[in-house]
Amino acid sequence: MPTKAVFFDVGNTLLFLNHAAVLRRLYDRQLFPSADLLLEIERLTKVKFDLQQPDATVDHGFWHIYYSLLLERLGFADDAVRDELVLLTRMSANWCQVRPHTREVLLRLGENYRLGVISNADGKIADVLERCGIADCFESITDSGIVGKEKPHLAIFEAALRSVGVSASESLYTGDIYSVDYLGATNSGMQCVLFDVSGAYRDVGVARVESLEELATKLGESHGPGRS
Repeated sequence: MPTKAVFFDVGNTLLFLNHAAVLRRLYDRQLFPSADLLLEIERLTKVKFDLQQPDATVDHGFWHIYYSLLLERLGFADDAVRDELVLLTRMSANWCQVRPHTREVLLRLGENYRLGVISNADGKIADVLERCGIADCFESITDSGIVGKEKPHLAIFEAALRSVGVSASESLYTGDIYSVDYLGATNSGMQCVLFDVSGAYRDVGVARVESLEELATKLGESHGPGRS
């Protein structure tokens, strides 16, 4: 069945973390993790997170692991700082870095597919996408803070599908965490391509891309235009 709709995660897919804002408490202590270290920690976190059942909300559990690993690597053990970093990262307003050509690629995809967002967020992700200049690229924005269920729960995927009026089998989802995005989407009946900028899933054997441009190419090659 042709793909008619493409849904996107937000964090580490459409928008990226403003490290200058979130990591200020570390910078104040003369701790400056490099971009390479942050990517390494992201890869390690995804491996560890995918292997365990989170003991809190999904999003909180991921970032608790991430900052625990980062502070350990930096030799700076401080639970209060770790918890503050988790809180700052979970604020949707701090996800405001847009990769070049994001809007252009989305508009191009929108010529052939119905586009939507499915995000674990705080109920404010639509406002953030608006401020970042890409909200109008989407027909639907589904936020766990509003739905009341986080990915990988089927309810949030089902709410997104209803909002656009397409079936799961006609839809593709892309997000960056295997246990949350890939399993959540495929368990709902959707196709999925992992958005794997950090390279955490290069050897997992699932469909993956590292950019929106690569996703657009993959869609063009394997799915074809989906609008009727």
